[in-house]
Order: sequence, then C-alpha cells, then structure tokens
Amino acid sequence: MNNNDIFKKLRVALQLRDDQIVEIMQLVDFRISAAELGAFFRNADHPKYMDCGDQVLRNFLNGLVIHLRGTKEEPKNAMDVIKQNQAEVKKNVSEKPKAEFKPKAEFKPKPKTDSKKKPFNPKDKKQAPKVQVVEKVQYKNGKNKKS
Repeated sequence: MNNNDIFKKLRVALQLRDDQIVEIMQLVDFRISAAELGAFFRNADHPKYMDCGDQVLRNFLNGLVIHLRGTKEEPKNAMDVIKQNQAEVKKNVSEKPKAEFKPKAEFKPKPKTDSKKKPFNPKDKKQAPKVQVVEKVQYKNGKNKKS
C-alpha cells in the first residue's frame, strides 16, 4: 500500500471533496491545486498519474488533525466536524437536480390483438415440403452393368 492508496482511503472515509482537501492543506501553509490532487487520485496506469510524496501526505495528515480537533486555543470535537461534513454531502446530493428521461422519439404502443399467442415450440412448426433442386441423373459412362 502506497501513499496514494492511503490518501484515497482517507478521502473516501471522511467524505472529503477536493476543495476541502485544498483548505485542509492551507491550514498548515501547504499550497496545492485541485489539479495536482486529481493526479494523486488517478489509476496507476493513467498517463497523468503522480506518486504522492511523503511530504504531501504528512502535511495533509497534520492539516487533518487541525481540521478535526482544532487548535489548543479553539478545540473542536472531531465527531461533530465529521457529522457536519456528512450532512453537507447529503445536502449537496439531494440538491442536485435529477435529469429527467426524455425519449428521442415519441413512444407509440402497438395495437393489442385479442388472439392469444402460444409459447414457441419448435415441434409445432409445420415442415415445409422439400423441393428438389437437382433432378436425379443416371450417368452412362460406358460401363456395362452385369446383373
């Protein structure tokens, strides 16, 4: 498990968005852009993937301590901060307008028939008479048949 995996798991567990992570990093005077964060969270085989260095992870963890616990002068309860983040995430999810389904063409139902269809059974299918394409031909190649 590398630093990128740890960073990803903390981000998911604490339900942090990229802008929140940037703010947490600024608490310890470490500036990082959202684009650089995106490079840490990509798959390892992606061309824009970057390894998360020890310094970045260390500063994130130090900033996370300040974010959750507060400072000595202004202490916070960590669970209150986490619940506040969860409520904010739920609020943002519920505020997003759901896209309505709009079919490209109008749906026109087929007229229903009263006849009841039987389930398909290949044995019920009528056999079409076989048509001979080529006539049977007797070849006379000069050999005499002895009876």
